[in-house]
Amino acid sequence: MLTPKNRQHFKKLLNQRLKESLEKSQDTLTDITEGKDRVADRMDQASYASDMGFALRIKEREAKLITKIREALERLEDGTFGICEECGEEIPLKRLMARPVTHLCIQCKQAQEEQERAKAANFQIPRY
Repeated sequence: MLTPKNRQHFKKLLNQRLKESLEKSQDTLTDITEGKDRVADRMDQASYASDMGFALRIKEREAKLITKIREALERLEDGTFGICEECGEEIPLKRLMARPVTHLCIQCKQAQEEQERAKAANFQIPRY
C-alpha cells in the first residue's frame, strides 16, 4: 500500500511530467505551423513533408503519454493507483518508480505482451 508520502511524490512527479508533455506537444505544434512558411522549392517541400511527418508522430506519442498521465492522476485520486487493473495485486513500488503511468504489474504486462506477440505472429499477409 502506498504511504501518503509516496502518493504525494507520485502526484508531484506526474503533474511535472504532464506539464512537460503539454509544453513539448505545444512546441511540436508550433514547429509544424511555423515550418510551412519556409517551403520554397521541391527539395524544401520534401524536407518539410518529412519533418512534418516526424513531428506529427512525436505529437501523437505525446498525446498518448498525456492521456496515460491523466489516467494515473485519476487513479491517485480514486485510490486505485498502484493496483494492477488485471489481477488486482499491488504493483511494486520499484515498478511504479520506473513507470509511474503503469496500470499493470510486471507479470500481467508480460502476459499482455506475449498475447500481442502471439497475435502478431498469427497475422499473415495474404499472398496474391
